Amino acid sequence: MTVNLIRSDSLYAGVPYAYASIAAPGSLVFTAGACPLDDNGQVVGVGDVRAQARLAVANLGAALAAAGATFADVLKTTVLVASTRQADLVAAWEVVEAAFGGHDAPSTLLGVTVLGYRDQLVEIEAVAAVAGLAGLLPGPPDAQRDHVEQAVHPELEAVVTVQFRADREVLA
Repeated sequence: MTVNLIRSDSLYAGVPYAYASIAAPGSLVFTAGACPLDDNGQVVGVGDVRAQARLAVANLGAALAAAGATFADVLKTTVLVASTRQADLVAAWEVVEAAFGGHDAPSTLLGVTVLGYRDQLVEIEAVAAVAGLAGLLPGPPDAQRDHVEQAVHPELEAVVTVQFRADREVLA
């Protein structure tokens, strides 16, 4: 089975991972951890959990949109906060909860020792479901080579960029 790695032109391109992925038949979207990075790959809101949570939520929304999803499509989130203070975890959660509105998908909120970028305090990842995406994303024409394709998601009017990797398989 092919794994489709999703890139977004609206998020920092210098990260060493895809922002989301779709597995056939194309109904599940797995995002990477959304970080509080600006367009230059710099952590924003150093020392401010709420500011970092706001940008991480915005970046998560951009990654979901690039995969043809919205916050309403999210099945589960994981929110990581680099702090041992429960007040910091609550502060991050309040930002996430406000962004999702009434869509209270299952979530895990974790206090961790450290995150991947210098001065990073917050990271948010999500799993979402998108109906009908399989027909939007064409399969690779030649299973022996990698390629990138773009399509416009009809409901969201968002461009979805898909990187097909012939060497990646999901084992059942």
